[in-house]
Amino acid sequence: MHFSNTIYGLMFFLYNLVVAFAEFLLKFIALFSPKIKLFVEGRQTVFKTLSCKIMAYDKSIWFHAASLGEYEQGLPVMEKMKKKYPNHRIVLSFFSPSGYEIRKNNTVADVTVYLPLDTKKNAEKFIELVRPDMVFFIKYEYWPNYLKELKQRQIRTFLISGIFRENQSFFKWYGGFYRKALDTFDYFFVQNSTSKELLLQLGKWNVTISGDTRFDRVISILEKDNTLDYVSQFKNNTLTIVIGSSWPKDESILIDFINYTNHQIKFIIAPHNIKAEQIQELKNNITKKVVLFSERENKNLADYDVFIVDTIGILTKIYSYADIAYVGGGFGNPGVHNILEPATFGIPIVIGPNYSHFAEATALVNLEGCLSISNSEELAETFETLIQNEDIRHEKGHICGTFVQMNKGATEKILSHILTENPRNIQ
Repeated sequence: MHFSNTIYGLMFFLYNLVVAFAEFLLKFIALFSPKIKLFVEGRQTVFKTLSCKIMAYDKSIWFHAASLGEYEQGLPVMEKMKKKYPNHRIVLSFFSPSGYEIRKNNTVADVTVYLPLDTKKNAEKFIELVRPDMVFFIKYEYWPNYLKELKQRQIRTFLISGIFRENQSFFKWYGGFYRKALDTFDYFFVQNSTSKELLLQLGKWNVTISGDTRFDRVISILEKDNTLDYVSQFKNNTLTIVIGSSWPKDESILIDFINYTNHQIKFIIAPHNIKAEQIQELKNNITKKVVLFSERENKNLADYDVFIVDTIGILTKIYSYADIAYVGGGFGNPGVHNILEPATFGIPIVIGPNYSHFAEATALVNLEGCLSISNSEELAETFETLIQNEDIRHEKGHICGTFVQMNKGATEKILSHILTENPRNIQ
């Protein structure tokens, strides 16, 4: 035991050295990288923000999301906890600028901040200011100093929508340092049986397969008003293909089809990156009549064939107008973007070849509601089939919509356990 503790102490010391070096290095890289600059500068005011927005008499519940995808997963639980505990402040932290910058003005959290780097000093100060009654880490991110501090303070800590894989450090011979960090969690709510089995191998019996809360998130979209008058005008009762979160590699094979198809169809393109020069290049490469979202005023949108969305925040609503969806990212790493948003509207989905890291994409490809293509020829063939055969289009769309409906309920499973196993009677 003494030897084990010595090894653990050494690993923690080395870990803290690495974090300290990373903190120094990031400040240097920030001089040249706009994204890292946001990462560094956004953390400079965190403690001041917490001091101003959380009073000594406040009670709080803390959610941590690595980035935007994890935020979407945690949102249904955040919303339910906010209703259940209206007297608590909801504190939301992000690790990544891509999550924080897009959702820093969300309406569910009372306080939204970057998570300071995982040093002992930062962890102590952050938790001292937030003073959470409960903590939720979403999907992954296991910061040893934060988890150690939470454990020492005996603060109830949960992992929701967790995913574990054999290649993670926890399951390697050298992973003792990280395995110890898992001791902090009161309960693990995981997405699948593989994750549960891996945790059981570590002796973690406090685990339940709850599923993925993102299904609850996207189902809630159907209850909202998804009307966009300008999209209705552009669509003009014409079969429409919505291309969401596209990257240049996606667009390079899509453009040929858009330019040369003879079908009377419309295209809406919402690129992942909306930098002006990339939007202009995309527009210049399309030979059909193109209008940008930013140019839509005082135009008869029904006259155009292609609508390029050079803004953020409306893609979900746009999917409600799609007859066919293409979701980008499948020609790069780590792979395809969120397919659940179009799936919830019951439409067939086409993606690139890189999807194996995403369980929902793999499942829908196996069910044949989602179709994977590897080149422009396969894209054209797939689009032709879906455009010309309404029965196939509706069948594959039905598979997608049913898949989402069949996988809902993770939020209720999580809340049911937490609220029935609340020994401290948090009010």
